[in-house]
Amino acid sequence: MAEPIIQIEDIHKRFGRVQALRGVSLNVEKGEVVVIIGPSGSGKSTLLRCINRLEEYNSGKIVVDGIPLDTTENINAVRREVGMVFQQFNLFSHLSVLDNLVLAQCQVRKRSREEAVETARQLLKKVGIPEKEGAFPGQLSGGQQQRVAIARALAMNPKIMLFDEPTSALDPEMIKEVLDVMAALAAEGMTMVVVSHEMGFARAAADRMIFMDEGRIVEMASPKEFFTNPKEERSRAFLSKVLHIH
Repeated sequence: MAEPIIQIEDIHKRFGRVQALRGVSLNVEKGEVVVIIGPSGSGKSTLLRCINRLEEYNSGKIVVDGIPLDTTENINAVRREVGMVFQQFNLFSHLSVLDNLVLAQCQVRKRSREEAVETARQLLKKVGIPEKEGAFPGQLSGGQQQRVAIARALAMNPKIMLFDEPTSALDPEMIKEVLDVMAALAAEGMTMVVVSHEMGFARAAADRMIFMDEGRIVEMASPKEFFTNPKEERSRAFLSKVLHIH
């Protein structure tokens, strides 16, 4: 068996007196799509941000693609392999869409501008907005901006994509266009860890569901199992709220 591409071992994280993560352990296999759900404050976004050390953890161990997150050098090496998409699009408002995609390719991946532009154009086609390359972020809808943010992350050829509630800031009619791009990535075999409230996406695209509450993993299951027959009382209560099942 190949090593899991992400290994998380007994991670604890405190913010002052608040215990955000209480001994979380999780392995993610290469090519797996893991969707993490749970109530607000359950630690899901914190866990996601620990995977590329955007959040320091107090104890425990994380290894990404064979690299332990223990030195600055290693953390930088991991960040080069991990793409991250947030709620906020974090695009440079003074740069065109194309330049938003080209910048890091030239700076971090040391590509020539020609090569970076070529990659950027292919990815804008992939996320369905090739005609927007000359636009500025402020001229785009939220859904288009988020698709640019996904394309920008993909331009770095990441081995893993992390999504932190990528649709929560979007209007309902824009959510689908972003989820469609994510579903296509999942189908291509991209390793993905997604924190989301989108149960339809989870059901369709996830290989595994993780339900978190109060800084712990409460339940792990396939989507089919999780949605039709959750084992834990806490999972059932959460699902009945979000899916309005009685």
